[in-house]
Amino acid sequence: MDATPNEPIRRRKLSDEVLDRLLDQLRSGALQPGDQLPPERELMAQFGVGRPAVREAMQSLASMGLITISHGERARVSSLTVSAMIDRFDATARLLLSASTENIDHLVQARLFFETGMVRMAAARSTPEDIAHLENLINDMERQQTGADFIASDMAFHYAIADMTGNPIFAAAARGMLHWLKDYHVAIVSFQGAEDVTLREHREITRYLSLHDVEGAARAMGNHLTRASELYRLRPAQR
Repeated sequence: MDATPNEPIRRRKLSDEVLDRLLDQLRSGALQPGDQLPPERELMAQFGVGRPAVREAMQSLASMGLITISHGERARVSSLTVSAMIDRFDATARLLLSASTENIDHLVQARLFFETGMVRMAAARSTPEDIAHLENLINDMERQQTGADFIASDMAFHYAIADMTGNPIFAAAARGMLHWLKDYHVAIVSFQGAEDVTLREHREITRYLSLHDVEGAARAMGNHLTRASELYRLRPAQR
């Protein structure tokens, strides 16, 4: 939006200028993942600014997940992945969920919409190796003796379906959603009889995936997650 004639001219902080210059170097490839950034003194000389401006810009890059700052070492450029980006939301997502049951409902609804769509793509692309992997995970779940181990295998089953899409954004988003719901998810499968129901539903989903039945897989996943959605509302998180 254009500035009005009477709007005061705003002076940018020096650290913002330094940040923009460093971002340009990251975008251009002058700085690659794994590279160390120049020492503070070199950056100060390069940009003609003082140490506070350099340090503030570096902290901004670190908060964005673009660099890693370790004590006693020069900052290093981070690898950029969708998973790393979503991981940065973890603390905020957990706070949102703990603040309101409505937020839990919204995330559960988003997961239902997302995974029923995602399983359609998985059904269209599934290979015999994918199906064998899912069956092994179900067998692992059946052998688990503790609730925590059962949950880990349960989550691995859903992660595997996300990976079957071949889309790393789908895979990372699915992991993020289920990870944020994990405390509530534990409560769902940790009561008498829930394990058997989950195993039966996972086998049904896998059968449709093996048949490349897109709509059948989506229907089975929808039924599975809808049942779970009701239990999310009824059971508190395990802390």
